[in-house]
Amino acid sequence: MSTTRAALTDEDVRMLVKGATPDERALAAHKVCRYVDRNALTAEDRAIAEEILRVLAQDATEMVRRALAVTLKASPMIPRDVALRLARDVESIALPLLSTSPVFTDQDLMEIIRLGDPVRQMVIAKRPKVSRAVSATLVEYGGEQAVEAVCANDHAEIAESTLQNVLARFEDSERVLAAVAYRQVLPLSVTEKLINMVGDSVRDHLLNHHEVSAELALEIALGAKERATIDLVDQAGRSGDVRGFVAHLHKNDRLTASLLLRALAHGHMSFFEWGLSELSTIPHHRTWMMVHDAGPLGLRAIYERTGLPARLFPAFRVAVDTFHSMEFDGGTKDRERFQETMLQRFLTQPVHVAKEDVEYLLDKMDRLATETRSEKRPALAV
Repeated sequence: MSTTRAALTDEDVRMLVKGATPDERALAAHKVCRYVDRNALTAEDRAIAEEILRVLAQDATEMVRRALAVTLKASPMIPRDVALRLARDVESIALPLLSTSPVFTDQDLMEIIRLGDPVRQMVIAKRPKVSRAVSATLVEYGGEQAVEAVCANDHAEIAESTLQNVLARFEDSERVLAAVAYRQVLPLSVTEKLINMVGDSVRDHLLNHHEVSAELALEIALGAKERATIDLVDQAGRSGDVRGFVAHLHKNDRLTASLLLRALAHGHMSFFEWGLSELSTIPHHRTWMMVHDAGPLGLRAIYERTGLPARLFPAFRVAVDTFHSMEFDGGTKDRERFQETMLQRFLTQPVHVAKEDVEYLLDKMDRLATETRSEKRPALAV
């Protein structure tokens, strides 16, 4: 190993074996490891370097072994057998390697997880990359904190079935459920199951950031399930991808007349336009022209093309006419004023609407009135 010896000096190598103090051996170990990590070695020199690292891993002094583990914690140069030996060492030595070392295979990490040490499980859960197999093993064998950590790690790949296992195993853990809810991407099935398991603040996050089915939206809006603090019809109207959301609803037979009518009652004209476009298969730009046609025929023509119930057309006509008659000044109360005016006009029209839709709209009016009174009520003098 002439190249390495020339860089490290013979004295460094002798110090590794016969250093007078642990500090001296640890310093020499650090120098060797840093050189191995930063320099290109020939096959022969690398083989010699690996043997030196194996000697260091067996040093009786913890400080020497720690110098090895910390210096090479993110290096591919450490031999796998050395990494596995150190992974079984005391925490000050094992944890740096377990947190980032790329030499561990999935099988290595899964075996360490199965041994059940909660601290090592936690460190593995927070690694910069966690495979689906490792995540599944953590969910099966890990403690609550480790499972919370892997669910909170958006660099961890977690299969839909594994997330379902998380919900089943930790259904009473608010911390674990919240970690799942705040993942950047969630399957629809997991989101909908979580809706019924978490508190209001976490549920609001789910509704704002993850997809839910129209069926669940309507059930919550109707009060069939515990009402969330955010109206899900509003969520549909405020979707960042209205076209995609509408297409999803249609694909699952959820784009109903009731949902479209309720969206209009909230002033979500864009959602209504895309809904008609999806149901009629007419491009959105043409749908827009027909909905907002100054004459009486455009809206009726595209409405008839959608297959929506003919008896409900007058209600949609009222909503669209109200939208056109409103003057929006850009103020913070534009939407509230529109909703209140539209609901009043709709409910006074001789149109036939399902009883549950009328009750829903009446409830919406009650809530609007309550909010208005609360805002106008003067503050109590202190």
